[in-house]
Amino acid sequence: MDLSIDQGGCVETSRPTTHGAPTYVEENVIHYCVPNMAGVVGRTATHALGNATWPFVQQIALKGLQGALEANPALARGVATRDGYIVNQALAEAMRAWSR
Repeated sequence: MDLSIDQGGCVETSRPTTHGAPTYVEENVIHYCVPNMAGVVGRTATHALGNATWPFVQQIALKGLQGALEANPALARGVATRDGYIVNQALAEAMRAWSR
């Protein structure tokens, strides 16, 4: 199951499929790569996303952005841009490669 197929996938043998034909076998591995899987269960996905993100939102609300980033390395690793700048090294490198 490749949940990142919307962004190109995370497995070399992944390719987008459909709900009508959601699976295929390649290299003896069953692949399920339907884009926007969460869209099928929109309400449930919304609740799951809210529950997963709420602790981070709460930390930012209580400590301010800088305090929350300093207190929580996981939250800090999730920041891609800040104050108009790309602060995530992998994203910055990808954007440099893309702009060439």
